[in-house]
Amino acid sequence: MTLLEKVKANLILEHSADDELLQNFIAAAVNYAESFQHIPAGTYMEQTIPPTTEQAIIMIASHFFESRDGSTGGFFADNVQAGQQVWNTVNMLLRLDKEWKA
Repeated sequence: MTLLEKVKANLILEHSADDELLQNFIAAAVNYAESFQHIPAGTYMEQTIPPTTEQAIIMIASHFFESRDGSTGGFFADNVQAGQQVWNTVNMLLRLDKEWKA
């Protein structure tokens, strides 16, 4: 299953009208993950993405899609802290695969 398919499953999205937009959000999420983890850009194009990092990428891309109008978005639109919780969870997942440098 591709990242696009996984993000669409996470969003419960069955049409393909937003595939190009989702691909852009996935690219941004992968870039964020690589930057956060201090690994070279393009690393995840060449090697397998660890499961925890993959989940973080799915969450980021989904969050970008659901809040593309600048709101919190999604099921938690009435909770102003929901967006921050997404980032807290994403960053926690990304730390598990981070390259720690001295």
